[in-house]
Amino acid sequence: MPAAGIPACSAVPSTTDPLNAIWHPSPNFGARRDRVKPSLIVLHYTAMDTAQAALDRLCDPAYEVSAHYLIGADGALWRMVEEENRAWHAGAGEWCGQGDVNSRSIGIELDNLGTHPFSEPQMTALESLLQRIMGRWSIGPQGVIGHSDMAPGRKIDPGPRFDWQRLERQNLAALRRKEKAPQDTSADMLRALARDAGFTAETDDETLLAAVRLRYRPWATGPLHPDDIAPLAG
Repeated sequence: MPAAGIPACSAVPSTTDPLNAIWHPSPNFGARRDRVKPSLIVLHYTAMDTAQAALDRLCDPAYEVSAHYLIGADGALWRMVEEENRAWHAGAGEWCGQGDVNSRSIGIELDNLGTHPFSEPQMTALESLLQRIMGRWSIGPQGVIGHSDMAPGRKIDPGPRFDWQRLERQNLAALRRKEKAPQDTSADMLRALARDAGFTAETDDETLLAAVRLRYRPWATGPLHPDDIAPLAG
């Protein structure tokens, strides 16, 4: 029994010192609704010129946006919202039939404009952070998604330059399928397989294809191709 005046230990995982993150608290957060625990990790890019500019924005009450973490291009790591709390990073969208992604997720911002590769120090820091968050909250690789995955058409981050396959090789993101595409390569088949993979936000066929390509084939252009369906087929 704890001594008088000392609260009992919480079942919530400890997040006191992940990777020696710099604590830079943001006022932009709240309680997770219905006391849900994080089951997703949403990756973003900042689309700002510097990490400091992004940090200022994410901690400014006037903008009402935040994230749990920010990783600089040099690998520096800032923690702005405790993992137990609900940061304001995802906005409207859905994944696996579940809305209010903010309440169900931990948000990680990456210092990047979306137009250039993510640096090695940044990716290394991200991988270490993902391993720890996934371990603390028992989040599997399928729970690591991009902002564009849950908000197709509205968001494109972490963008076409993000190396999803690097995370897949380390079991830090869901593996793409390697089987050949099914014979049916229609838009209806793409939609059905995409929904099974988690892309359940309401959108039109063209926007859905763009979101799937951002995750699996960001270089692809033109009409629907069998290779667009292959990563989802199983």
